[in-house]
Amino acid sequence: MSQSLLKPAIMPVVFALAGLACGGGPPQDPPAMPVKIQVAKSVPVDDSSEYVATLKSRGSAAIMPQVEGNITSIFVRSGARVPAGAPLMQIDPVKQQATVNSQEDTRAAKVAALQYAKQQYTRVQGLKSSGVISQQELDQAKSALDAAEADLRSVEAQVREQQAQLRYYRVTAPASGIVGDIPVRVGDRVTVGTLLTTVDGPGIMEAYISVPVERAAQLKPGLAVRILDSTGNVLAESHITFISPQVEDQTQTVLVKAGIANAGTLRPAQFIRARVVWGTRDGPVVPVLAVSRISGQYFAFVAEQEKDGLVARQRPVKVGEIVGNDYVVLEGIKEGDRVIVSGTQFLRDGVPVAPQT
Repeated sequence: MSQSLLKPAIMPVVFALAGLACGGGPPQDPPAMPVKIQVAKSVPVDDSSEYVATLKSRGSAAIMPQVEGNITSIFVRSGARVPAGAPLMQIDPVKQQATVNSQEDTRAAKVAALQYAKQQYTRVQGLKSSGVISQQELDQAKSALDAAEADLRSVEAQVREQQAQLRYYRVTAPASGIVGDIPVRVGDRVTVGTLLTTVDGPGIMEAYISVPVERAAQLKPGLAVRILDSTGNVLAESHITFISPQVEDQTQTVLVKAGIANAGTLRPAQFIRARVVWGTRDGPVVPVLAVSRISGQYFAFVAEQEKDGLVARQRPVKVGEIVGNDYVVLEGIKEGDRVIVSGTQFLRDGVPVAPQT
C-alpha cells in the first residue's frame, strides 16, 4: 500500500491525539441548575364546594296597597331612610271618605232613634204602673228599644270598619329601613296586587344555596358556610340553618339557607359565592409560584434523587383551593416531596438541579 493512501486514515487519529495532548476530553454533563426547594408538608384543609347563592333580607318588606285607587301623593324618594310608620304614599280617599261620612250620618240617625225608643219605653213603663196600658204594650216598647240598640251597634261596627279602611289609603312603612325602587307615579291606578316599593331594614340576611341532589345526603344543620367575594376573600362566616325536605324538580337541587349578619356590604337579591365546608382533612400544600398551567393542566417540578444527584421531574398535579399563598394539592404530590419553587420557567424534565443555600 502506498504512503499516499495511508495519510487520509492517519490524519483524524493524529488530530484526536493532538486534542488530548492540549487538555481536551469527552463532552461534560451540563452543570446543575441552582434552585430553591421546599419540602411539601400537610396542613389541615377544608373539604368544601362552592355554589352560587342568592341573598334575601329577612327585614325586607314588599309594600303593596290594601285598597284600590289612584295615587295622589308620593312622600319619599328611592334610597330614603324612613322610620317605622312614616307615610310613603297617598291613594285618593275621596270615595272612601264619602262612605265614612254616610255611615256616620246613619249612626247619628240611629242614636236619635235609640233616644226616642228609650223615652217611649220610660213613658210606657209609667203608664203600665198606673194601669193605663197592658203588659203587651210594655213588651212592645221594650222590643223597640232593644232593636234600636242593636241597630246602633251594627252601624257603629260599620263605621269602625269604614274608618279602618280609610286608613289604608295612606301607605306607611311597616318598619324602619331604606326605600327601594318606586315603580309607580302620581296618577297611576293601583290594585291590591300592585308593588308600590320595598323597605329594606338592616340586620340578618339569608343566603339561598342550591346544592346538587347528589350531595344532599351530606347536608346537615350546622355545616359551615363561607360567603366569598369575587376574589375569594371571605366576607362572612355562617352555617346551615335550613334544609329543604324537597328536591327542586327543574334543577335537581336541594335548597339550603344560611343566616348572615349584614355588615353593610351585601344587598338583597345579590348573587354571591357560597362555600359549603363538608369537613376538614390533612393535605399537602405547595407555593402558588411552584405551579404552572399549560393548556389547562397544572404542573409542578419535583427534585428527585438519582444516581448522579438531584434531577427535576415535571409532574401533573390536581390543585384545590388557595390557602394563603399555597395551593392545596389533591393529586400528584405527597407530603415529603421536594418541590422546586424557583426558576421553574427555565426548567425541563430531567435537568440536574442543586438546592440553593
